[in-house]
Amino acid sequence: MHIVVAGGGIGGLALAAGLRRNGFDVSVFERDIDVAATGGYHLTLDGRAQSALQKLLSPKAFERFLASSSALRLRERDAFWDRRGRLLGRGPDLGNNPGVDIDRITLRTILAESAGADLVLGRTVSAVSRTDDGKPRVVFSDGSALGCDLLVGADGTRSLVARHLAGSQTNWPAGIVGFSGRTAAYDLSLLERQRLGPRSGFAIGPRGTALYVGYLDPEGNAVLEATDLRAAVTTVPTYIWGAMFTESATTDGMRDRRGPELQAALLARFRRNGWSTRSLEVVARADPDSVAAFRFNAASTRAADLAPWPAGAITALGDAVHATPPTAGAGAGAAIRDAASLVAHMDQVASGDLTLAVAISRFEADMRIRGSEVLALAMKTVRLIRATDTPLGAPVVAAAAPVMAAVSRLTRRR
Repeated sequence: MHIVVAGGGIGGLALAAGLRRNGFDVSVFERDIDVAATGGYHLTLDGRAQSALQKLLSPKAFERFLASSSALRLRERDAFWDRRGRLLGRGPDLGNNPGVDIDRITLRTILAESAGADLVLGRTVSAVSRTDDGKPRVVFSDGSALGCDLLVGADGTRSLVARHLAGSQTNWPAGIVGFSGRTAAYDLSLLERQRLGPRSGFAIGPRGTALYVGYLDPEGNAVLEATDLRAAVTTVPTYIWGAMFTESATTDGMRDRRGPELQAALLARFRRNGWSTRSLEVVARADPDSVAAFRFNAASTRAADLAPWPAGAITALGDAVHATPPTAGAGAGAAIRDAASLVAHMDQVASGDLTLAVAISRFEADMRIRGSEVLALAMKTVRLIRATDTPLGAPVVAAAAPVMAAVSRLTRRR
């Protein structure tokens, strides 16, 4: 049985690695010519995602992943700020949290190494069709074609494979535009390093403005102390941030900018909405070349709406099915869990316990539930940000912030 995976993002590479490890004949085609040609932000993987990844990778590759990850349990509790940098509250204790953070580039590189020769870079799938005997076939941008026994679309929010299956798009703009960047901790002032601390933080203001600041330190907070296995592209304590604005003609125009021009536009946008200079230092002192824009897309939160096609020899996973905004830090983990689920079901096909049609049907049923759960969680924050950009929400947020900050100060003094 030959399996073709269209797309070499996190989900596609994880699937290819797992299939290869379990002895399947698999080919994954990715349009990028370099696996490091991806966003420089970080991903969070909870315990379930790590358990799934462990099943897909060899023991050594999984150790490489752990040695390149930053442990949440070694961080301080998350913080919630207002637009002036005032502390509003803290998240739960992370001492027993099994979650990890890892650079997207690092994880993609580790997965690509595990996929090995089964990964073909610089090859774009441009169409999906059927062979004369009804099997799936992919057509490449150069006009060549390849048939297979199972085709899996792991080609992201603009998935060609999922659109072919559904007959229409499977996700839509969520109403939020995001901008990300990286700031080395040593580039911040001492006071700001102390305020932000070794933790992640989230600040929200009126008029649909929000700023997430994630903390990544794969060396100081390494999950596994094994320097010989470490592959992390981040080598110093770094804040990887995401600025969020409600979608508009103005924010759409900002998406076309790059580097220092985009960085300046972000700062100006925040300041127009009353954000203080202190709260924006992490943006102002970012590496300009790291600043980039991306749109939040989301599929339906209803499980019944996901993968709305009959099960067969063509399927999809990850963002191709349940496109998830990054506001829950769960999209990559869900894609990895999708991959592990599909590999497990394909093992049952190989052993003769299931037919391919039944295996894909069960896989997609599991994926619908999983996708619905992570989407519901991610959309809570999206809706909160959008609610602040309403005639009622804007003044409520502006008025509530100083009260919450005062309560937080009194609580800390006690």
